[in-house]
Amino acid sequence: MHERDPNIVTSSLSGIVTEQGVTVRVNIIRLENEPGWSLEVENEHGTSTVWDDLFATDDAAHAAFRQTVDEKGMRAFLDQAVVIPFRP
Repeated sequence: MHERDPNIVTSSLSGIVTEQGVTVRVNIIRLENEPGWSLEVENEHGTSTVWDDLFATDDAAHAAFRQTVDEKGMRAFLDQAVVIPFRP
């Protein structure tokens, strides 16, 4: 019998963020049968910034997004696809 693919759970912390004249979509998701949350930030041109490691909670993922904005500004997400390593 064929197993079904797991559902994707989207955090309520996901959504559109506009600050400093830059608009991005923050995607915080996990598979229904996995505990770790992934974080992706997509700019208005479709360029994604994806964190390499998973987060224990969706709050931790959102905090990593906020920390990046606080440290580097929203311009960090403009047209440069990068992987940001997560250091707990």
